[in-house]
Amino acid sequence: MSKIATVQGTGTGAAPPTGKKPMGQRIKEFFIDYKRQWELQSMIIPGVIFMFIFCYIPIYGLTIAFKNYTVIDTLDSAPWVGLDNFKIIMSDRYFWDSVINTLGISFLKLAIGFVIPIILAIMIYEVSMSRFKKFVQTISYLPHFLSWIVLGGMLITWFSTTGLFNEVLVGLGIISQPSNILLDPSKYWWIAVLSDIWKEAGWGTILYLAIMAKIDPTYYEAAKIDGASRLRQIWNITIPNMKMIISLNLILTVSGLLGSNLDQTLVLMNSQNREKAEVINSYVYRMGMTQGDFSYATAVGLGISIVSVILLVTANKVTSKLNDNQSVL
Repeated sequence: MSKIATVQGTGTGAAPPTGKKPMGQRIKEFFIDYKRQWELQSMIIPGVIFMFIFCYIPIYGLTIAFKNYTVIDTLDSAPWVGLDNFKIIMSDRYFWDSVINTLGISFLKLAIGFVIPIILAIMIYEVSMSRFKKFVQTISYLPHFLSWIVLGGMLITWFSTTGLFNEVLVGLGIISQPSNILLDPSKYWWIAVLSDIWKEAGWGTILYLAIMAKIDPTYYEAAKIDGASRLRQIWNITIPNMKMIISLNLILTVSGLLGSNLDQTLVLMNSQNREKAEVINSYVYRMGMTQGDFSYATAVGLGISIVSVILLVTANKVTSKLNDNQSVL
């Protein structure tokens, strides 16, 4: 107490500076910490090497977007064309058709597919029978582990003229004549959205269930004493405790609006529904791998990546405002 009084009385007890430590001191502390935990720290070295080789070195290949690159050229020998590839993109009708399809499918997935895993997770969490809960979880997870080759083959069979869906619809009197549903472009968006939800909804509940498992049960006990119904408990206790993970998933979903599922598209797309099935990823694949226009495909991919980063930052800003300026990234 006397030291504090002395400091306050003399006026010489200014708080120590809170600025950053000198670079040399930070480097020294880093090596001290690394030496103390070298076994654990060394485990990340393979991952760092992998990321450097496969994530950072290929960034140099983005220069193809500004060149007229062919298979007989190298990255250095290909002639520079500046922004010519991007000018072609702006006037390419087929590219903009793929953008419309991508946004249409992605917004439907966002509006429907984002909410369903939350609802499904809450329903599973509320089930009191442990065996039935595990059974539902297993059944809902299963489609995630099947590739789109398998699921696509199932859908193609089911939607064929003699498939399951046509037999059910004809049997119920909803339609009079069977038809191949996948050949109808007007129905493709819904097929893509609902099949994606079927595959991924169960897997999407894992994070939500993990968060709900950590909620203090005394909250629910207190709510019961106050006479809160089960729906009121979900609305006032369960969902608020899931707010941060919901925000994180929303940010990642919004940032991926322009990245529709390529595997799904390649399996379900055909010559009849291409006008509604062609998305940006499949368009880039077709232009680059099929037609060999690598510069144009790279330019499209680079532009989409830039827009995705902008969407990511914007979604993070919006969600942080809704979460009392607390960012989840």
